[in-house]
Amino acid sequence: MELIQKLREITGAGVMDCKRAMSEANGDFEKAKKIIEEKGIASASKKSERETGAGVIESYIHANRVGVLLVLRCETDFVARATPFKELAHNIAMHITAMAPETIEGLLSQPFVKDQALTVENLIKKEISHLGENIKVERFSRFEL
Repeated sequence: MELIQKLREITGAGVMDCKRAMSEANGDFEKAKKIIEEKGIASASKKSERETGAGVIESYIHANRVGVLLVLRCETDFVARATPFKELAHNIAMHITAMAPETIEGLLSQPFVKDQALTVENLIKKEISHLGENIKVERFSRFEL
């Protein structure tokens, strides 16, 4: 039961999903974590066709020399006001400041600046599975002096 609770805290998945993953992994914590992440990415793909009518405009300025405006969309204003969504927007804006992608496709394929093991696209998919809504980067602008 402790492993299920720990798995739930780390992944943000539901209790039953964690139980099933632990059962499927024969009690192997790392394997169960991987199973949940794969299922989360699969469920994120199913949500990608849903319309995104809400969202936030996030700004990030570094040392008064580099700035970013990011439009990050989601389905409902409830999620748009949620702390995890706002943190995601902030982290993506900070990533854009540091890595200077030129296109949305380029941004999504880059390794995330805070965790090189994740791409920005996988970071977003992880949050989609956690929040249960489609999330997408609509546009961004980067300014530098």
